[in-house]
Amino acid sequence: MHSIYARFNGLSALWSTCIVALLAAIALSSFVFTANTDGKIDVVSLKVFNTKAKRYPYKESELAFVKFNITADLRPLFHWNTKQLFVYLEAEYTNAQGVNNSVVLWDRIVRRKEDAYISQSSRNKYKFRELSESFKNVSPAEFSLKYNVMPYVGVLTYGEAGRTTGFDMPEALDAVS
Repeated sequence: MHSIYARFNGLSALWSTCIVALLAAIALSSFVFTANTDGKIDVVSLKVFNTKAKRYPYKESELAFVKFNITADLRPLFHWNTKQLFVYLEAEYTNAQGVNNSVVLWDRIVRRKEDAYISQSSRNKYKFRELSESFKNVSPAEFSLKYNVMPYVGVLTYGEAGRTTGFDMPEALDAVS
């Protein structure tokens, strides 16, 4: 006859094995779901202004301000294993030294399928500045709407809902107009 501790050990080992197998099945089933997302980005305006750096007041740098319209239907990304989506607008360009840069301008966390249809007119939420202090001689900037699907169980997946063609950076202005 087995003791109560041996029976408890056997029962907990069985339950642990069943739970791990269930979680593995859930994680693998997420790869079966493929969704086509539809997104559109319209850049309304792109302006660059001269400014003083906060840390070094004698240094001049340039800040870019982007106004944009986003329309995206991300509802197909939600299924029974989707916890939330991280959606962000990214600007990609190459600076004068040949370094590729990716800057996040706007983001949003979507927790419900009902909120996954995004229709927004906005401007950049975060600073858009070049580390070399000037946007002169940079390649045209492409804007893309990207997302990150965060599941309850499994691997994070990334995707892109929309992309624009290149926008040339305008000359820097001295005052905000």
